[in-house]
Amino acid sequence: MPALGALRRLILAPSLDDVSFAGRGFPVEPNERTRQLEAVPQAVVAGFEWGIEDKDLATTERRLALVDPLNRGFAYEGATMACAVRDAMGPNRHRTRDLLRGGGRPHIFLNYIGIGFAMAKLPRPLWGKLAPDLTEPDLYPAMSWLCVDGYGFDRAYFDTGTWVAGQRLDTPYDWDGDPSYWQRAFDQGVGRALWFIHGGHVGNVSAAVRAFAVDRQADLWSGVGLAATFAGGSSAADLSALRGEAAELAGHLAQGAVFAAKARHHAGFVPEHSSAAVHAFTGLSADAVARLADDCAATAPVKGVGPAYEVWRRGVRTRLTTAVV
Repeated sequence: MPALGALRRLILAPSLDDVSFAGRGFPVEPNERTRQLEAVPQAVVAGFEWGIEDKDLATTERRLALVDPLNRGFAYEGATMACAVRDAMGPNRHRTRDLLRGGGRPHIFLNYIGIGFAMAKLPRPLWGKLAPDLTEPDLYPAMSWLCVDGYGFDRAYFDTGTWVAGQRLDTPYDWDGDPSYWQRAFDQGVGRALWFIHGGHVGNVSAAVRAFAVDRQADLWSGVGLAATFAGGSSAADLSALRGEAAELAGHLAQGAVFAAKARHHAGFVPEHSSAAVHAFTGLSADAVARLADDCAATAPVKGVGPAYEVWRRGVRTRLTTAVV
C-alpha cells in the first residue's frame, strides 16, 4: 500500500469493530435483523478501504462487483467517500467523478451519501470541490443534497451524544446555493441514523424522533422511512406499527420510502424487505413508486418551497396522497 494511502486510512477509516453496534455503544439486542443492519456500516468500511488502497479505480470496481447486491450500494458509499478524500488530498481531482460516471452509476443516490461521509472527515474549506459537477439526467444532480444527508448521518452515528441526545443544530453551509435548507437535509440523515442506532426497534426509534423539536420531526421521519426501506430490519408488524407511530407525519415516512425504493430500483435489485416496506408505507409496489419518483423529478428551485430536491420531495408527498392504493 502506498505510504500516503496508509496514512489516509489510518487517520480516516474506522475499524469494523468501531462501526459495530456494540462498538458504538448502541442499545441494540443482537438478533438476525440487527445483524443485517450491522452489516451495512461494515460494507461501507470495506468499500472505503478498497477505495483508499487501490492504485486504480478499475481494481476497486472489480472488488465492489463481488459484493452481494444487497449491500453493494453501501460498499459504493464507502468507495465514494474514499475517492472524495483522495481527490481532496491528492493531485488527481477526478476520481469521484470517474467512479460516479463508471461502475457507480447505478448507485448514484448512495454515492452522494458517500461524499457526505467524506465531508464529515474533511475541513469545510475543502467541501466546495467534493461533489463533481454532473449534469447527466441519470445522475440526478438535484439529489446532491443527499451529500448533506450523508454528512448528518455520519455526525449522528459517530457522535450520538452531541447530535442525537444533545440535538445540536449544525452550522449552515451554502450547499447548492441554499444554506437555508442545510439543516433540513442534515436532519434527514440524522433520521436515517436513528434507525441504526436503535436497531430498527420501532418503539425506540419513534421515541427518539419525538424527543426532537417538533419542527425537526418531519425530516427525521423521512430519514427513518428511507433507512427502514433500503436497509431493512423490520417485520411486517413492525412496518405497520411504524406507520402508525408516524401518525400525521406518515407522508414524510412514505416519501423517504419512495426515495429508498427508487434507489434500489435504479440499482437493479429490489430486495423483499424493500418491497414490503414501501408497500406498507405507501400501498404501492416498488416499480410503481420508482415511476412516481421520476414523474415528480424537479430540476429547479421554487420560491417558498426550496431547492429542486425539496420540490421533488414535496411532489412525491403530494402524489402519494392522491395515488390509488
